[in-house]
Amino acid sequence: MTSKTRPLVVIGAFAGSLVVGLLVVLWLAGGLRGVTAPSTVGGPFQLTDQSGQTVTEQSLKGKPTLIFFGFTHCPDVCPTSLFEISEVLRAMGKDADRVNAYFVSVDPGRDTQAAMKEYLSSFDPHLKGLTGDDAAVAKVISGFRVYARKVPLKDGDYTMDHTALIYLMDRDGKFVAPFNLKRKPEEAAADLKRYL
Repeated sequence: MTSKTRPLVVIGAFAGSLVVGLLVVLWLAGGLRGVTAPSTVGGPFQLTDQSGQTVTEQSLKGKPTLIFFGFTHCPDVCPTSLFEISEVLRAMGKDADRVNAYFVSVDPGRDTQAAMKEYLSSFDPHLKGLTGDDAAVAKVISGFRVYARKVPLKDGDYTMDHTALIYLMDRDGKFVAPFNLKRKPEEAAADLKRYL
């Protein structure tokens, strides 16, 4: 064995041992049947929209749904995301009526029904703002695996750190994937129309 081939033999032996190790672990675990399915996103919830209508997980069924978690005092991420969702809905034309779009508050203490109604008046009318009491909001945050945390500010006020992705749910109310808004609204609208 030359000094040039020695590293290749070592690397080959290491890679081979990894494959054998993986096969042994799978065999001991009972094959792929022992692999846990990915956790679900969503689940039962009951919130109220800005018009006072009750919205539950059943409301998601029959239409594809975009869901964004945020709060009305958000300085930049939330208004930007809601503007981008509004642009996608505009680009969908009449098909926007066949889509659910929800903005779910992670700050129920300040985001009352009236606050949500005023805040969403600046965005596409298809967007519904959902809020509720602390327990109801905590349940939907947990169900959607959302990170949300109150962050105190120096003046005694607070802001919220939170997950900032758009959830795409299919017509059965099942999570599909995060929805990409970082493209032309027409491209995002064409993608969303595939789920109608």
